[in-house]
This record gives sequence, C-alpha cells and structure tokens, in this order.
Amino acid sequence: MSSPVSYRWQPTEDFEVSPASLAKPELRTLAQIWDEQRDALAVTEGLKLFNERLRREWSIETGLIERVYTFDRGVTQMLIERGIDASYIGQRAGTQDPDRVVAILRDHEEAIEGLFSFVKGQRRLTTSYIKELHAQLTRHQETTLAVDATGRLVEVPLLRGDYKRHPNNPQRPNGSIHQYCPPEQVASEMDRVIALHSEHSNVPPEVEAAWLHHRFTQIHPFQDGNGRVARCLATLIFIRAGYFPLVIRDTLEERTRYLDALETADRGDLEPLVAAFAASQRRAFVQALGVSAHVLHATRAEQEVSAARERLVQREKAKRGEWERAKKSARRLEEIAVERLQTIADKLLEETKPLVPAAHYFVDHEPAEGPRGHYFRWQIIQTAKQLGYYANLTEYRAWTRLVMRTDSQVEILLSFHVASHDFRGLIAVSALLFRRDETEEGERQIADVTPLSSDIFQVNYLEAEPTVEARFRGWLEDALVRGLKIWRASL
Repeated sequence: MSSPVSYRWQPTEDFEVSPASLAKPELRTLAQIWDEQRDALAVTEGLKLFNERLRREWSIETGLIERVYTFDRGVTQMLIERGIDASYIGQRAGTQDPDRVVAILRDHEEAIEGLFSFVKGQRRLTTSYIKELHAQLTRHQETTLAVDATGRLVEVPLLRGDYKRHPNNPQRPNGSIHQYCPPEQVASEMDRVIALHSEHSNVPPEVEAAWLHHRFTQIHPFQDGNGRVARCLATLIFIRAGYFPLVIRDTLEERTRYLDALETADRGDLEPLVAAFAASQRRAFVQALGVSAHVLHATRAEQEVSAARERLVQREKAKRGEWERAKKSARRLEEIAVERLQTIADKLLEETKPLVPAAHYFVDHEPAEGPRGHYFRWQIIQTAKQLGYYANLTEYRAWTRLVMRTDSQVEILLSFHVASHDFRGLIAVSALLFRRDETEEGERQIADVTPLSSDIFQVNYLEAEPTVEARFRGWLEDALVRGLKIWRASL
C-alpha cells in the first residue's frame, strides 16, 4: 500500500501576486542608511572583520539547519567569534569527526566567498553555476541516503554537481510523502526557473530571494544539499543588492518559522518566507550599524582613522537634524503603546476582577529623558544580548510597561532605545516579559526575562511616520499576544 501524498509537485510558476505587494519597504531605508554609514569603516579593518564574522556565521548555520553536523549554541558562537577550528568543536559534533566537520565548514566558506566573486564579476546566473555551487558545498560529503526499489533507506554515493537520478521525496512524521520534481524533469524545470528569474526586473531583493529559494526547493534537483544551495541562491540576490548573506539560525523559533514559511509557500503564499528573509536582513543591518561607531572608537588612536573620524563627525552634525526624525517617530510609537496597553489592562480588569478580587492591572510609562529612564536596565540588556544587538541606553531611552498582578506579578515591558554604540538615526523597540518573585526575606526578585519578539522593531529617520506606525501596530500586537499567552500559562 502506497503512502498518502501531503504535497504533490507542480511545474514551476511565476509570482502568484505582484512582487511589489510582498515587499518590506523598511529594508530600503535601512539599506540607504547603511550605504551612508559604510564609509565610516572604509579606512579601518572594521568592515572586513564584520563581514568575515557574518560569513562564518552563514557557513556554520547553513549546515546546522540541515543536520549536516550538530553542536550546541555555545560551540556555534565560539566558532563565529574566534574562527573555525576543530579544537573548539571537540567531541560535540554528534558522532562526526571534528576534522571532517571543519572540512565541510571550509567548503561552505569557500562557497560564500565564491558568491561575492560571482557578484563582483557581474556573472549571469546559470544552471552550470548552480551545479558548481553544489559541488563546492558537498566536496567533503561522499554519501547520502536514498530510497531503493523496496522502499528502504540505503546509503548511496552523492553525485556532486550533478542532478539527482532517483526520487528524493521525504516521508513526513505522519507517514505522508512530500513530492519534489521527478528526476526526468529536473533539467527542464531548472532551465525554466533560470529563465523566469532572468526576466524579473525591479523586484525587491527580499521578494526575489524568497521566490528563487522556494522555486529551487520545490524542484530539489540534487540528491542532497538542496537547502544549502537554496540559501546560496538567496544570498546571491541579497549581496547583489548590497545587502548581507542570508543567515537562518538553527534555533527552534527561527528554524520553525523558516520551515513553516516554506510549507506556506508550497500552498501559494510567499509572504511568510519574504518576512522571514526580511527579518534576517533587518538583524544584519542593525548589527552592522551597531558596530560601525564602536570600531572607530576602538581604533581612533591611529592617525588615519582619527582624521577620517573627524570628517565623519562633521558630516554627522549636519545629519543630526535628519536623525531627530527617528526620535519624533519613536515618541509617537510610545503614545500608541500606552494606548494599547491601557486597553489591555482595562479588559483584563473587566474579565478577571470578579474571579480574582485582588487582581490589579496597570500601565506605567516613562518618556524619553524622564527621571526613571534608567529603570529596567538589566532586563533590557539581557534581552538585547539574546537578540544579538547592542542596546544603548544613554542617547535615548523610554519605556512602557503593563503590570499584571494576581497571585504573582508579571510585567510586559516595551523599551525604546538606540540600537548602536552611537545614535546614528536608528532607534530600537524591544518587547520582553519578566516575573517578580517574592523571596523568603520578603523582597521581590526578577526572574524569567523572556523576549516577546524574535526581532527588535526598528525606527529610522528615513521612513515616513505613517508607515512606521502601521508596522509598529502589527509588531506590537504579535508581542502582546505572545506575552499574554505566557502569562495565561502561568496562572
């Protein structure tokens, strides 16, 4: 008896809707700000070091998410920060030899370096180049699994740089089959994908990257390594646009979001995948903007850098007036947050007061430059560390919180602050939840600081205020829903 089919392969189609309707406009303004400030690193090693770190992160994460090798987040961070070395991996790479894992990681590094060379050489994307990519990525991978005529999984030699010769349809946990393109139609389907891609013009990078990645994965042209090639293709689109390599981190939340978005795209809706890719780019832009001033400060003793910095300081003075628009937008978002949190507090009181007479809910707000701006510093910094950016609480800081007091006290906090070492026209909003537990001594102690969004909300001076407000309302609602679910589960 054959297994049921959960997804049946269909020939490649172009966009289901207008690409412009899927675009994330805030990426355009972030890219413009980064283009303006990238010059600040041109005379230092900073830009080179940042790019090296990001490429290592890509090289490591792209294999982790496919379980080509496995190790914990501590090892991952060490490899990203210090460089790829077998001694950092030790015996924590599953059952694999650390030296072999390093060889695979080096293959990934060379592949991404090749992407930058490809863009620099202004080469046209072809199926031949995609086969080259596959051969490079799998150079130290000798075998893969395949299904034989009896339906058993068997280990077979991996065809590097050549299309599959056997079906590679995975079986899902429920026993159903996800169909990819049959081997005999792969060549023609790949030609069609490249032809459609070459016809796309003025498509936003995050949309084209998602489309190309998804259409490639629908075909699954190689016996193994398709995910890595797909992320290479998406990265190619981004770096051609002056953006950053696509990094999908192997965390439960990010991995789930990515795989769910691919399944949604299978059903004809590309938007969640575009959103996931846009989130990765926003994170990279924020991190890049966050390190720029820091690098200049760290190397300002060098005469050449000092001279460059002086020129940049003068230019920044002229820009300050424009950057103030980000603060103006942030103040409006504070008002929106207070209004929404107050609505939630009133609703909570109405719904639960009859059941828990002692329940107390209230909203507290401290605007920018208020005397209590330094409150919650520890929680905010802990959240920033978890989300991978620098929280600057000196240039601009404001917060809004919803306090929910029943048997215990839980708080949802929104923090408004600068997202880099110096204010360069970018303000972050983070959302987090924490508990106040009473100790035996009768004191209240902070516990369980939990980010309520996988990404910060960013406000920049180039984006129109109505557009920022519309984005913020959606982001805020998602964060509040997540926070309220956590609170409800603790009752």
